[in-house]
Amino acid sequence: MDKTYQGTEHAPAKDKNRPPKAVVGSHLDQEEVMFGKVFDGKVVGRIWSFVRPYRRNIMISVAAVLVFTATQLLLPLIIGFAIDTGMNPEAPSVNALIVAGVAFIALILVNYGASFVQESVVGKTAENVLFDLRRAMFAHLQRVSLSFMDKTEVGRLMSRLQGDVNSMQEFLETSVLAVGDLALLFGIIFVMLWLDPRLGLLTMAVMPILFVVRIFWLPRARKAFMAAHETNSVTNGALAEAINGVRAVQSMARQKTNFMLFDDKANANLQTHLTAARYAQVMVPIVDTLTGFAMAVVIVGGGSLVLNGALDVGVMVAFLFYIQRFFDPIRSLTMQYSVMQRAMASGQRIIEVLDVDVAVSDKPDAEPLPRDNDGSVVFDNVVFGYNPKYPVLKNVSFTVKPGETVALVGPTGSGKSSAMALAHRFYDVQQGAVIVGGRDVRDVTQESLGRNIAMVLQEPFLFTGTVLENVRYNKTEATREAVIEACKTVGAHDFIMKLEKGYDTELGQRGENLSLGQRQLLSFARALIADAKILVLDEATANIDSYTEMLIQKALVKLLQGRTGLVIAHRLATIRGADRIVVLQDGGIVETGNHDELMQRGGLYSKLYNLNYSSFDDLAEAESAGVETTT
Repeated sequence: MDKTYQGTEHAPAKDKNRPPKAVVGSHLDQEEVMFGKVFDGKVVGRIWSFVRPYRRNIMISVAAVLVFTATQLLLPLIIGFAIDTGMNPEAPSVNALIVAGVAFIALILVNYGASFVQESVVGKTAENVLFDLRRAMFAHLQRVSLSFMDKTEVGRLMSRLQGDVNSMQEFLETSVLAVGDLALLFGIIFVMLWLDPRLGLLTMAVMPILFVVRIFWLPRARKAFMAAHETNSVTNGALAEAINGVRAVQSMARQKTNFMLFDDKANANLQTHLTAARYAQVMVPIVDTLTGFAMAVVIVGGGSLVLNGALDVGVMVAFLFYIQRFFDPIRSLTMQYSVMQRAMASGQRIIEVLDVDVAVSDKPDAEPLPRDNDGSVVFDNVVFGYNPKYPVLKNVSFTVKPGETVALVGPTGSGKSSAMALAHRFYDVQQGAVIVGGRDVRDVTQESLGRNIAMVLQEPFLFTGTVLENVRYNKTEATREAVIEACKTVGAHDFIMKLEKGYDTELGQRGENLSLGQRQLLSFARALIADAKILVLDEATANIDSYTEMLIQKALVKLLQGRTGLVIAHRLATIRGADRIVVLQDGGIVETGNHDELMQRGGLYSKLYNLNYSSFDDLAEAESAGVETTT
C-alpha cells in the first residue's frame, strides 16, 4: 500500500519549519522552478510512449486519412473530365457522363467510409491515451515524496490532471488530420502543376505573402499561448485555496476581499485567453483573403487562356475547385498550430509531473518489515531538515522499547511532528538513522512499514464513501464484524448507529457531515482495525471535546496494549499516562523522564506544564474519577 495513505491520514501534521506552499499569485517564478520551461523537445517522445500501444490504430487512422485525401484530389478531376468529355458541345458523350457519375458516387462513398473510420478510431485511441495518462499521473502522485507536496498547490496539480490532459485530447484527435492536410496541400500543388504549370505557378504566387505573415505571427502567438496556460494555473490555484478555506473566509468576513483578489486573477486569465484567441483567429481572415485573391487571379488568367483556346473549360473548373481547397489545409494547419502549441505546453507540464523525483523510495534490495517484529523505535543521532541547510532535528537520539508509550513534548516548532514523520519515513534523514523493529527504515519496503505503523493526526481525514469503508480504509479485507468491534472499542459505535444508515451511511467530502470529534473517533477505529505494531498519535486529541477525549483515553488503554506508542499531545491525561516523556527544544532533546520526575526537576517540561497544562488538572482528575464533563 502506498505510504501516502498509510494509517489514518495522508500527511503528517503541519510544522512551522516546513517550507510554505507555492504562492498562488506567483505564476512565473514558482511554476518555472517546480516544473521547468514550457517547451521541451522531449515532449513528443514522451507522449508517444503512451500512444505506442495503440500504434496499430494510428496506422489505420493515417491510412483512412490518406484515402480520404485521395478522394478529395480525385473529385475535381472527375468533374473536369465530365465537363470536357461528357459535355463537349462538339462531341458530347453520354457514356462519359455515366462513367463520371458512377465514379463520383463511388468516391463519395469511399470518402464517407474513410472519414468514419478515421473519426471513430482516432476518437477511441485519444480517449484511451488520455485514460493512460491520467492513470500514470495519479499513480505517480501517490508515490511522490511529501517534500514535493509541501511546496505544491493542490489547484495547480488539479490543473495538470484535468486541464492539461484535456488540452492533449484536442491535439490527439486532430494530429492525424494534420497528416491529411499536409498530403492534401502537396497533392493539390502537384495536380495543379500537372494540369497546367502556368496557372499552377500563378496560383502559388500568393504563397510568399502567407509565409511573411507567419514569420511575424509565430513568435507572438507562442508567447500568447504560454501566458494563457500560466494564468490558467494561477486561477485554478486561487480557486482551490478559496474553496478549501471557505470556513476561514466566512468566519473573518473576507468574502469581498477574496473576491477582489480572485477577480484580478480571473481577469488576467481572461485577458491572456482573449489575446491567445486573437492570435489563433487572425490567420483565418488572412487566409480567406488570399483564397479570394488567388481565385480572382485564376479566373482572369485562366479565363483568358480558355478564350484563346489554350486551356479546356473543365481544367479551369477543376483549378477553381483546387484553389478553393488549396487554402483549406493551410487554414486548418494554422488552427492546428495553436492547438499544437497548447498541447506542447500541456504536454510539458504533464511530463514534468510524471518526472517529479520520488526522493523517498525503496532500495532495490529492500525487504518487507515482518509483522512479528518487536515494535521498537530508535532514533540514532538523527539530523533532519526540510531544507538541509536549516535542520529541524539536531542529533536526536532516543529509544522506544517494545510495548512502551513515549510522549514527545516541546514548544511549537521544536520538531515533534517531524520526528513522527521520520518514523513513518515520509522523509529521509540527512544524518543518523531511524530504526523500526530492529531495521533501518531505509532498508525496508514502505508498504510493509505502513502496515506496521498506524497514524492518527490532529486533523482527521475521511474519504468519500461509507463509514464502513472509511474505517477499514487501511485494511480492506477487514470484516464488518471486526469494524463494528473496533468502533465499539473506541466509543464510536453509538453515534454511528444513530446515523441514517448506520455503518452504510455515505460520508460527505472529508466527512463534513460528522462533527470533528466523531471524525476523530473513526480515525481511532481505523488505526485499531489496522492492527499495527506501532501507534503514532500526533495531537490526536487536540481538537475534541473533553467528554470525547475521555472516551478516547479509555480506548487508548486497549489500543496500546501490546503496541508501541509514540504520542504528541497537549492534553494532560494523554501525556501523564505515558511511560516516558521526551522533551524537545530547538530540535534537540533537553530532558527525558516520566511526568513526576520531570515535574520534580523543574525544567522546561515543568514550565510548559505550568503554562499550558495545569488548567486541565481539575478536569483530568474529574475524568479519571468517571465524572462526565463537557466543554
